[in-house]
Amino acid sequence: MGSITLKQVTKSFGPVDVIKPIDLEVEDGEFVVFVGPSGCGKSTLLRLIAGLEDVTSGHIEINSKDATTIPPAKRGLAMVFQSYALYPHMSVRKNIAFPLKMAGIDKAVIDRKVDEAARVLNLSDYIDRRPGQLSGGQRQRVAIGRAIVREPDAFLFDEPLSNLDAALRGNMRLEISELHQSLKTTMIYVTHDQVEAMTMADKIVVLRDGIIEQVGAPIELYKNPRNLFVAGFIGSPKMNFITGAEAEKKDAHTIGVRPEHFSVSRSKGTWKGTVGVAEHLGSDTFLHVSADGVGTLTVRADGEVDLKYGDDVHVTADPNKIYRFGTDGNTIR
Repeated sequence: MGSITLKQVTKSFGPVDVIKPIDLEVEDGEFVVFVGPSGCGKSTLLRLIAGLEDVTSGHIEINSKDATTIPPAKRGLAMVFQSYALYPHMSVRKNIAFPLKMAGIDKAVIDRKVDEAARVLNLSDYIDRRPGQLSGGQRQRVAIGRAIVREPDAFLFDEPLSNLDAALRGNMRLEISELHQSLKTTMIYVTHDQVEAMTMADKIVVLRDGIIEQVGAPIELYKNPRNLFVAGFIGSPKMNFITGAEAEKKDAHTIGVRPEHFSVSRSKGTWKGTVGVAEHLGSDTFLHVSADGVGTLTVRADGEVDLKYGDDVHVTADPNKIYRFGTDGNTIR
């Protein structure tokens, strides 16, 4: 069991309200991602769940029991931090075994659990190495292994991949997702990277300034954002926003169009413009078009499109894929 419920949870540091009243349900076995810009409160919220910070008001329930005042070590949770926090003088085996040894677990049980964790994380060949002999990705797997052997009700990940390079981040995203499928254990994962959120989560929680802007499955947030903030935060490249006369024609204060919902032509279209930077990425090309009257638009085109800097083009939005937002920033349905 690994269900977690937040009821009107708040956190204040002096006069500053970092977390406004939040209600949230994390179901047993879910992979939930907290995402948002720096300073939105996502790591603070994770630390409240872990018990590393005291809530100012409200209640946190773990497996339907009030855990608000329970010490971190007794909440049945395991946390993986951005820093690996490994003991440099210990081998991989001893690092993974450390929490079990401190708990006084029998050596035979420790050995069995460590060997199983190493197998699951592809660390068996490195079991006798020290952290300094490992890559960043391998060290992060050791940190995860140390959490696995505790057999927690839920794993809490605080931006665990931010110290890795792009290639390793991609690999570790897959490994953590596969680990979740294998263990079927609840996981809460904090990141500022919406790509990680979209590719890993069963459910995304979008945070801004200490409040939840929207909760839902990745594709639900992508297709049906509640407001301008969610629409602009979820999706890469981000949604194009247009205000002024073009939006007023659609009875909106702002209209939004995702890059893939534009078509581009040399001969005709809604907005005439000039290609600025053309990012050729192989399967896709992202064109940054300076369009008359609406500003710069990011357009996703075929990877083999024959357009370059300075070319004159016409851009047209799919009329069925235009988002409308009111003066309050909320989506107009």
